[in-house]
This record gives sequence, C-alpha cells and structure tokens, in this order.
Amino acid sequence: MSDRFKALLIRRGEDKVQSVAVTEIGEEDLMDGDVTVRVDATTVNYKDGLAITGKAPVVRRFPLVPGIDFAGTVLTSSHPDWKPGDKVILNGWGTGETHHGAYAEKSRVKGDWLVPLPETMSAHDAMAIGTAGYTAMLSVMALERHEITPDRGPIVVTGANGGVGTVAISLLSRLGYHVIASTGRTAEADFLKGLGAAEVIGRDELNGPVKPLAKERWAGGVDAVGSTTLANLLSMTSYGGAIAACGLAQGMDLPASVAPFILRGVSLLGIDSVMAPKPLRLEAWSRLARDLDMDKLRSLSTTIGFDDIQRVAHELLKGKVRGRVVVDM
Repeated sequence: MSDRFKALLIRRGEDKVQSVAVTEIGEEDLMDGDVTVRVDATTVNYKDGLAITGKAPVVRRFPLVPGIDFAGTVLTSSHPDWKPGDKVILNGWGTGETHHGAYAEKSRVKGDWLVPLPETMSAHDAMAIGTAGYTAMLSVMALERHEITPDRGPIVVTGANGGVGTVAISLLSRLGYHVIASTGRTAEADFLKGLGAAEVIGRDELNGPVKPLAKERWAGGVDAVGSTTLANLLSMTSYGGAIAACGLAQGMDLPASVAPFILRGVSLLGIDSVMAPKPLRLEAWSRLARDLDMDKLRSLSTTIGFDDIQRVAHELLKGKVRGRVVVDM
C-alpha cells in the first residue's frame, strides 16, 4: 500500500446528509487519470464554498475530495505532454464535482485537463488568481471579442469584493477601462479604488424592480451575481453593449425582458470556465501573466493553511471574505 496523505473528504449518508472531515487517503484511492500531481497550492472559490457547506448540489458523487483548481508539480505521467517536474495548473473539468479535487496532497487527473504554469508565476501566484481570476479573464476576453473597448464607455463589475470581481477590476483598469464597482460592502470603497475602480456603487442600486429599459449607464459589464442584478445590468446597458455573465451568487433566475436585446442590441455573453477548450485556457493564462499586476494581486490575497479551508468556505458564503484566498499545501 502506498504512503498515506492528508485529504478533505465529503461523504453523504443514506439519510442524504452531507459530512466533511479531514482524513488520510492513499494513491490507490485516487481516480483514473494519466498524470499524478503534487498539489502545491490551491484556493477557496465560491463553488468550493457551496460544495463544502452543501448549500448547492456541486458534489455529484460521494465520497469526494472537493476543490476545483490547483497548481502543482507533476510526479508521474504517461501523457505525452507532461513529465515529472513540470509545473501545471488545473481549473475545472469536473474536479471537486465528480472527480477528486484539489484538497488533498496529491491528485490524479487527465493530462488534457492541465495547462502549463506561466514561467513568470509561482504556484502561489496562480492560485491567488485561481478559477475566479481565470474566469474574470475569460469575461474580459469575451467583452474584447465583442469590441467593447475602453472608448465605448464604462464597464460595471458586480460582486466587486469577491474573487472574480477583484481580479476583473484590476485587469480592466490596467487595460484602460473606466470601471464601476458594485458591492454590498461600500465600506470597502477605498480597497476597490486601490484595485483600479473609478467609481463604487452599492448593490442596492441594482436590486430594485427591473424595468424593461432603464437609463443607459455602461457599455458592458462582468457579472458574477445573476438574478435581479443581472436583469438590471442588462436594462442599463447602452446601445450595442454586452454583459459577460459568469456567476450566480444571487440566484440562477433571470427576471428580465427581451427589451434590451431587441431595442438596444445588447448582448448577454455566457462565460463557462469548467469546460472551456484548451486553446482558450492557454490564451487566458498567457493574458493573465501579461496583463495582471501581480503586486496588486498579492495585495488582495490572503494565505491560509489546509486546516483553515472549511472555516473559510463558510465565511466566503457569508460574504466575509475579501479578494482571493490561497491555500498553501
């Protein structure tokens, strides 16, 4: 039997009640894959919080090691693209949902799921970005493909204090956009302006009744909230603008009308980070290495240990976590 190592494991009993505990597993407990990776760093994303707390059915097989992303070092590989010692990143592909994820000292995955860690980044830097930051980059790239350039007008970012929001603000401001940050924590306005936000608005401005069309306020946006907030964003988007939707912190519903789409030519751009094709992933991580201010990123990151994951997962869902959290493995 192989050496045992620490892992966080989610189980569900016959009564459908979920339990989470730190335990030990061996390599024989890992799932199928052609690359085994030593997990050097991971993070706690909103989806990880949902998985650990059981507040949403993120985990779809039990028992399961949660954690949807990691940066690590290849230990063994039968995949042609990877050899021992290679530094790699994984985001999504069902890890932490249907495949054992990042909250263990080792993970066995498919080599096709991995991308190389950019040479200018450490594992800690990559997880300070994490799936949240990678999703923010995919959102920015989608807006660019839709020709939402800085001269088109302001860009709104919702959930501004969260993982997607903080990285999106930093990216967009560095690329020359006038960024309006929407947050439920307006006391954090100085923090958000330090990231590059030009304006900070309270989320209550986007929580009211949704009009079919409201006053045009922005050319585009990055939304990690969904529901009424996204519906209001769309109603306030200027002619030909676009909103990149990548989250559901407020809900999965969308109480909107078709008016913004057929009267103002507004576009709703869906952002999926889990199954995004590899060329898009490579472009996103290349852009992050080039366009993200790493010093600023470190300033919005907090480092925790393995034993703090569960505590932070609960705090994250209560809106008590600012910026990004890196788990040093």
